[in-house]
Amino acid sequence: MSGDFGPSIVIPAALKCIKNNPFVSLILVGDEAELRSLLRNQPTSPRISIVHAPDVVRMDDRPSHALRKKQQSSMAVALSLVRQKAAHACVSAGNTGALMLLARSILKTHPGVDRPAIVKRIPSPKNRCYVLDLGANVDCTAEHLYQFALMGSALVEALEGKPEPRVALLNVGEEEIKGNEQVRLASRMLAECESVNYIGYVEGGDIFKTIADVVVCDGFVGNVALKAGEGVVELIIGMVKSVFDRNWYSRLVGYAALPMFRKLRDLVDPSRHNGASLIGLQATVIKSHGNAREIGFLSALEQAIFEAQKGVPEMINARLDELI
Repeated sequence: MSGDFGPSIVIPAALKCIKNNPFVSLILVGDEAELRSLLRNQPTSPRISIVHAPDVVRMDDRPSHALRKKQQSSMAVALSLVRQKAAHACVSAGNTGALMLLARSILKTHPGVDRPAIVKRIPSPKNRCYVLDLGANVDCTAEHLYQFALMGSALVEALEGKPEPRVALLNVGEEEIKGNEQVRLASRMLAECESVNYIGYVEGGDIFKTIADVVVCDGFVGNVALKAGEGVVELIIGMVKSVFDRNWYSRLVGYAALPMFRKLRDLVDPSRHNGASLIGLQATVIKSHGNAREIGFLSALEQAIFEAQKGVPEMINARLDELI
């Protein structure tokens, strides 16, 4: 019910999702009358059901207010369905801070984790780099950054089967004297941790290279870095389109290059890679971009299916039991 576009994009994405994945059933949580009205002209399916929730967490609600006053919101009810084992995962495009607080309250975290973190796989030329936190925690201590590093390392080991993934801290420079007190203290803690393959500091541009498998930062820095990168991608795609539309000759060249351009777009277009994992919890929760359209929300649903099938939270928690 939340995000910038609400159920108007969630329902078409849900219908496409069950068409693409015949083993999946989806529960739409929200205002039942509104959801049924939007589904009225769509093909019916026994694999889509509705659970009524009388309230909504607004995008401008304070997370603490949502936790105290909105236990009957669509977000809280959806998370409760996961806790009750009525669903394997929850996907939300709503208020990020509220999602983090409600998920921590309802689903609980691993015993050694104070806060869940949002992590996303960032494309790079050869390998994939996982970055966390991307917005769940905007004010982090060194201990939080240390825990994020442990979770990120466990995630890459679980998903990629990669032993001793390279873990780095995002900083304003590679020198030891750079950065704020929290980052420098977290660096010392990680350097003394034998369970993590810590390689030191990296800078913003290194996220898109193959220097590290995991890059750790607080949610404020991570969210700004992510959205800046997505903005650059959208700018480049728009500029390439405008160059190809300049005259008949450039349109002809653009037509010839269309297959390569589409392949490049599929690799880097943020809407086709929407869906970030909220890790450290006891179940799968996927955060969709608030401004995601149908194709973006579908991508978030696909990510939830993948993580539920792989049992990602269980794999991470088992590895955290060894690390912490």
